[in-house]
Amino acid sequence: MKKYLFIFSLLSTMVMAQETPILLFPDGAPGETTKMKQKDDLSGNKVAGCPVLRISDVSEPTLTFFPAPADNNSGATIIVNPGGGYNILAYNLEGTEICKRFNSHGVNCVLVKYRVPRREGLEKHQAPLQDLQRAIAYTRSHAGEWKIDPNRIGVMGFSAGAHLAAMASTAYDERTYPAVDAADNASLRPDFCVLIYPAYLDGENFSISPELKVTEKTPPTFIVQTQDDHRLLNSSLFYYYALKEAKAPVAMSLYPSGGHGYGLRNTGDLGSEWPFRVMSWLHDIRMVE
Repeated sequence: MKKYLFIFSLLSTMVMAQETPILLFPDGAPGETTKMKQKDDLSGNKVAGCPVLRISDVSEPTLTFFPAPADNNSGATIIVNPGGGYNILAYNLEGTEICKRFNSHGVNCVLVKYRVPRREGLEKHQAPLQDLQRAIAYTRSHAGEWKIDPNRIGVMGFSAGAHLAAMASTAYDERTYPAVDAADNASLRPDFCVLIYPAYLDGENFSISPELKVTEKTPPTFIVQTQDDHRLLNSSLFYYYALKEAKAPVAMSLYPSGGHGYGLRNTGDLGSEWPFRVMSWLHDIRMVE
């Protein structure tokens, strides 16, 4: 009996350790001179009747690894980036809930808690891109330890987090932060990119935002968008057309309704449907067998 209790305790400890946040920059993130006291807020508007955990004042970015079940591990990994206008992170709605859902499909997940709010004097995505790039390098360098495939690591983002994911998939040639350790020798290029109701991708005159440099080498991209997300519809459409023009692989699911900021929750529209489209696409591009 004691033997079984010991094994159960050991396994529990291993699972807890795998879902323990890891500091991306142990000696401090680039440019951060003051440690903020993180704020966790559950009091705002609910989605589908459930609270949204809104995190702000993040100065110590982290990643958290959510492994797929050992008996259902495809080897593929999605690095998840919640949205929140680069001011907060919808951490459960577009983070932990997403990771656990894709774990059930055999996909490993890494959840990034990137720096918010926007830093004065910097582009809105500058500090978060450093965090995401470091998360990609760290994840790829730990592929053996985590039992994941280093050639099947992609990024997923929601709203502002989707803009961040698009930045990572178009600006991978140059590291935007000073190297921390040997992990930073790993490639920064995501193997695929999933954008859920993305924000900030459109520019002027039917073009994409100028910081996004798409080419035929841009990783395969899947976009989820609703037509009644009126303020951000062009963000998806312009980016889709830009990728098509560049001859980069792209697919999009465009739904008639659903609005914005639903995550996986059942709002009567898309809550339980779009992940199946994403999984089908991952099969199509051979990221998942």
